[in-house]
This record gives sequence, structure tokens and C-alpha cells, in this order.
Amino acid sequence: MKWSISYHEDHSSFRNLKREKELQMDNDKLRSVAKAIVANDKGILAADESSPTIKKRFDSIKVESTEQNRRRYREILFTTEGIERHIGGVILFDETLRQSTMDGIPFARLLSDKGIVPGIKVDKGAKALALYPGEKITEGLDSLRDRLIEYRELGAQFAKWRAVIEIDEHNVPSPFGIRANAHALARYAALCQEEDLVPIVEPEVLMDSSHGIERCEDITSRVLETVFSELDAHRVLFEGMLLKPNMVIAGKQCVRQNSVQEVAESTIRCMNRYVPAAVPGIVFLSGGQSAEDATVHLNAMNTMGPHPWQVSFSYGRALQAPVLAAWKGLESNVDVAQQVLLKRCRLNGLARNGKYSRDMEPGS
Repeated sequence: MKWSISYHEDHSSFRNLKREKELQMDNDKLRSVAKAIVANDKGILAADESSPTIKKRFDSIKVESTEQNRRRYREILFTTEGIERHIGGVILFDETLRQSTMDGIPFARLLSDKGIVPGIKVDKGAKALALYPGEKITEGLDSLRDRLIEYRELGAQFAKWRAVIEIDEHNVPSPFGIRANAHALARYAALCQEEDLVPIVEPEVLMDSSHGIERCEDITSRVLETVFSELDAHRVLFEGMLLKPNMVIAGKQCVRQNSVQEVAESTIRCMNRYVPAAVPGIVFLSGGQSAEDATVHLNAMNTMGPHPWQVSFSYGRALQAPVLAAWKGLESNVDVAQQVLLKRCRLNGLARNGKYSRDMEPGS
């Protein structure tokens, strides 16, 4: 009997050690993928526009938002030669992850073969937060575990979830609104890591209001403090995730717009106070800035380095707006559009090292 008990105890210990080893291997994979996405000179191309958003983008160039046009446009982006030198990851939409090139190559495999990590947007969008007027909560946690398993099988290696933090000059966001979104972000991140997917945690304080930069820094600080507290409580591995925050910037309607240096200093100060050094990279969103402004601000932050994390980019509109304007839905413009994309990727790659200059912009 004693031998039997000892045997079972030893066997149980063996199973625990084996599980710990498996978890360690998973952690190594998470660390490796996160670092690859923000490797030197690289950032993220956010090509995960929802159907309503891509329709707005296509409307601006008078192109119908059909499945075929969306597929062709994304193919133009992903087949651009040389973007892999500056793009470490691409965020895809559900439809796009299931699509292929004209030659039948799945987009996820196309990107992986170029050395670019494919990812997927998994949230279901921001909805009104009940009983909290003016605030939103992101939905999509229901059945997320099953969707993550499917996305991983389709080739995704990381995921993204966006929390929208509305801001005014006085009462919004509320402490509860911040906490609710932080909790959802942490639940999502834990589920991702459970399925060996690197989570990109995106708490976006919007810049649509008339608030000043001081108000933005205050709210961004509260948001980041709460988010990392929730991530820690959910046992999320900081080394196996990336943060995608807003820059600390005055609202679009604010009378006083701050200098590039003021934005950079406010943003880095905020990140230093609340983002653990264990996080491999901060991939800033452009938040409605122009393509040039987003690059200028990224460059200014990197001239202030070195930083404990990679200071990089995860741009959608700031990379794509010039491309759409060049393409216009015409096959005859594909080469020009791809040259424009490569140019913007290269400029942001330079900004990753503080080596960008406005003189490098077209027409300067």
C-alpha cells in the first residue's frame, strides 16, 4: 500500500512537472512571437477594418465595398515587395483571414512566408455601457475561446481587442467604465495566452473631444494603471503580450494643439509610470492622426530613448490612407499604390529608431 501511495504521488508529481514544462514551452512561444512582431525597425499594419469601416474608406475613393474588392485591396497590401523589412505583424479581419490571393494562397500563409506574423481582430465592437451615458464597453467575450481555437488553426499567431474610452472635460470616463473595459481586456488576454496566441491589449482613449493634453494624460494614466492591475490579477504573462495605447494628445477640438515634443514627453512619461518593463513592446495606434503626424510623433518618442520596451506602431489609417488615395480601385494604379505603402512603412521603420525627418516626406 505504501508503495502504491508513493507511486501515485510520484506519478502525480511527474504529471505536474510535465504540465509545468508544457506551460514553459508555451510561454517561450508567446515571448518569441511578441518579440518578432516588434523586432528592430518593425511595427504592425492594422488591416482589420470592420465591414462598415472599410465601406467608409472605399466610399472616399468611390469604390464599391464588395467582397471581391476588399479581397483585392488586401492582396495589394500584403503582396507589396519589401514591406517585411518594416512590418512584423498584420492584423486581419475575420473575412480576410479566410481569404486567399488570386493564386489561391491563403493570406495567413502568404504573410508567414514573408516573415510577417498574421494576427486577428477578435472583439465584436464597442456598445453603449448600460446606465453609464456617454460610455462604451467592448463586446465579444461570449464563445471567444472557441473562436480563438479556430483562428489559430487558420494561421493566426496573435489577436487584438480594442476597448474604447470616451473622454470629456469633466465626468467621462467614470471609474466603473474604466474598470469594466480593463476587466474585459484582461479576460480576453488570458484566453488568448491559454490558446498560445499573443494578445494585443488596446485601451484607446479617444481624441475626438475638446479636452487638453493634461486631461488626456490623466485619463490615460488611470486606464493603464487599471488595465495592468487586471492583467496581473488574470495571470497574464506580460512578456507574452503587446500594448496598443493611444498617444497622449489633445482632443481634435481643443483650441491648443501641443507641439510634437510635448506630445512625445507626455506620452513617454505616462508609459514609464504605468507600463511594466516586462512588456516587450508598445505599438501605438494613430488615433485619427494624419500619416505624417503619426510618424513624426513616433520618431520624437524614439529620440528620447532608450526605453524599457520597443516603442513601435500599429497603424491602420496612417499607413493605408495614402495607399487608398493612390489606388482608387484601378488595376493600373497598383504599382504606384504599393510604392506608396512601402514608402510609409520605411518612414515608420526609420521613426522606430528616431531617424525620420519631415524632409523625407514626398513633396518636401
